[in-house]
Amino acid sequence: MKRVISFFIVLVAVVAYTSLYTVTEMERAVVIRLGRPVGEPIETSGLKFKLPFVDKVEYFDKRLLEYDSEPKELITKDKKNIVIDNYARWKIVDPLLFLQAVQDERGAQARLDDIIYSEVRERLGQYTLLEIISLKRDEIMERVTKESAEKVKKLGIEIMDVRIKRADLPKQNEENVYKRMEAERHQQAKKYRAEGQEKSLEIISQAEKEKTIILAEAYEESETIRGEGDAEALRIYADAYNRDPEFYKFTRTLSAYDEIFKGRGQTKVILSTDSELLKYLNKVD
Repeated sequence: MKRVISFFIVLVAVVAYTSLYTVTEMERAVVIRLGRPVGEPIETSGLKFKLPFVDKVEYFDKRLLEYDSEPKELITKDKKNIVIDNYARWKIVDPLLFLQAVQDERGAQARLDDIIYSEVRERLGQYTLLEIISLKRDEIMERVTKESAEKVKKLGIEIMDVRIKRADLPKQNEENVYKRMEAERHQQAKKYRAEGQEKSLEIISQAEKEKTIILAEAYEESETIRGEGDAEALRIYADAYNRDPEFYKFTRTLSAYDEIFKGRGQTKVILSTDSELLKYLNKVD
């Protein structure tokens, strides 16, 4: 009798264990009975019941999931090779449709890889390398996101965003690109140097012009002042001569003596005895 009771207790425990399951707040659940979904997906969390040994429960994540592809080489509109490493964020919005279309996340990742890569390749092929790298990247990825999201609706999936994580040149092209960039920088440097030399010559020329003008104006002003001084001196001399002609002649003669005898005996002057220049020397006792 005890064995029967123990067996019955164990049987009840097993049935209870196999008929209960838990759904967390981060999950949705679908009950599968004999290979087919039963009812609507379970959205609420908590302890749930199912038929033991008959029903099976599949769980689906409510959170945002990430698709990260392997880097792939593409060709741009201007026939340049580029290696694109892109990623996407997606979530499961219809568990029943998702289960029927791809079964699980691994199957979803495979389908996403086909759909997103195909869309990325098609869109990037319509733009140049420069547009992809900098000018129109956001615009391109918005279109890729929109088109990819439309294609995965039938899988019970919603794509939230598709982005380029990294865009590189193939290894074999990097050296050529670097050389071209170096040549462009050298050309740009030569242009800047030429513009600098031209600006330098312009500044020097302007400075020389201003210097010439300043010197000319200074010379003109100095000549004017010198002329005015000479005129004033002549006026003073003339006034002094008119007041005392004899004294004026005396001072002029002394000045002549000073010039003649500067040579300290090295200068010879031959004059007649009645020369006006000897007038004052003859009076010296």
